[in-house]
Amino acid sequence: MLVGWAPLAAQANPATQAVPDTERRLTRHWIDHLYPFVYYTSADKFWVAGHYDWSSPLGFAERPEPYFARAALDVGASTQGSYAVILDAQAPAYWDGWRLGLTVSFVRANRLGYYGQGNNTIYDADSAAASTYFYRVSRTNRAARATIQRRIIGPLRALIGGSIEHAEFRALPGTTLYQRDSTGPFNDAVARAGFVFDTRDVEADPHRGVFAEALIASGRGYTRATGSLHAYVHPIDRLILAGRIGAENINGTAPISVQQTMESSEGQIVALGGIRSLRGYYDGRFLGPGKLVGGVEARYGLLWSPRLLELKLIAFYDVGRVFAPGESVRLTREGLHGALGGGVALALLRNSLLAIEVAKGTEPMLFTFATAWTF
Repeated sequence: MLVGWAPLAAQANPATQAVPDTERRLTRHWIDHLYPFVYYTSADKFWVAGHYDWSSPLGFAERPEPYFARAALDVGASTQGSYAVILDAQAPAYWDGWRLGLTVSFVRANRLGYYGQGNNTIYDADSAAASTYFYRVSRTNRAARATIQRRIIGPLRALIGGSIEHAEFRALPGTTLYQRDSTGPFNDAVARAGFVFDTRDVEADPHRGVFAEALIASGRGYTRATGSLHAYVHPIDRLILAGRIGAENINGTAPISVQQTMESSEGQIVALGGIRSLRGYYDGRFLGPGKLVGGVEARYGLLWSPRLLELKLIAFYDVGRVFAPGESVRLTREGLHGALGGGVALALLRNSLLAIEVAKGTEPMLFTFATAWTF
C-alpha cells in the first residue's frame, strides 16, 4: 500500500531533481502486520495476545530510528487475570528534526508485586507459602501520554510532553501485605520536559553509541527529576558491551502508583524490580520515591549477519536500590540489591527483538520474555 504525494510541478520539471530529498516531501511506503503470539512472565504466567501495526519502514536507509512512523494496537490477556490494550503511535523520523509520540493504554496488572515500602523490605518464603497473594496486588491503570522532541543540534534533542492517568489498586483474596497500606484511586496530570542526547547507531538494537537523558516531571502534589546514561561499545567482531546507570528523585507527596515507576523519554518503566530496571526481582519489588539503578551486559553473536539476523548469547549483572522520603539520592554501594543472569536474544533486521532471560538475586530465580532490551 502506498500513501503520500509529490507536487505536480516537481514531476514535470527536471530541474527539481537537483533539490535535496530533505527539502522535498517524500512519498512514504506503508505496510501492515497482523499476528497473534503467546508469551510467559513470572508474575502473570501465560499471555495470549495479538498485534497489529501500520508502519512506514526505513527500508535500507542508514538511520538509527526503527521506522519513519508507526501506529500499533496490542491486545492481550493472561491466565492470572491481567490484561492490556495499548494504542501507540510514534513518528521518530517522518518529519526531519522532529519526533512525536502518543500512547493510550488500558492495563490491569493483576499480580503486581507489593512488598511494602523501603529498601530493606524482607521476602518471607513462609508468608508467601501460607497465602498465595501475600506479596501481590491488582493494579488497574488508564493513561494517555504525548511527547514531542525537537533536534537542537546534532544528537541533542529537547523534549516536552504531558500525560493524564487514573490508577487504582485492589487487594487480592486472602491475607495480603497490601491490606496494611491500602490506598484509594489516584488521578494524575503530568507535565514533563528535558533533554535527550543520542548517538546510538541503531536505537532498537545498538552496537555502539551513547544515550543520555535528563527529565523533570511535575504531577499532582509531586515533582520528579530523572537522569540516565547508557553506553554501548563494539570492541571485537560479534561482541557488544553495554552499561547503564540511572537515578530518580521524587519530591512532595507521591502515591504508591507514582513510586512504582521511573520516568524515561520512551515512557514510564516499572521500578524497582522487573525486566526494565532490576532483573532477578519481581516487578515493584522495592518501593520508594528515590531510585538508583545500574548494570552491565555482554551480548555475543552466535549467528552473525549484522542488521539481518543476529542470535546473541547474553550475560548481565544488575544492581539497584530505593531511597526513603527525605533521603538524598546518591551514588553509593551501600544497600544495593544485585542479580546475575543470562539468556538468548534474536534480533531481526533493524527493529525486531525477542529475548528470553533468567536472573537470580537473593530471592527465587525468575524467567522473563521481552521484546526490547532492558537498556
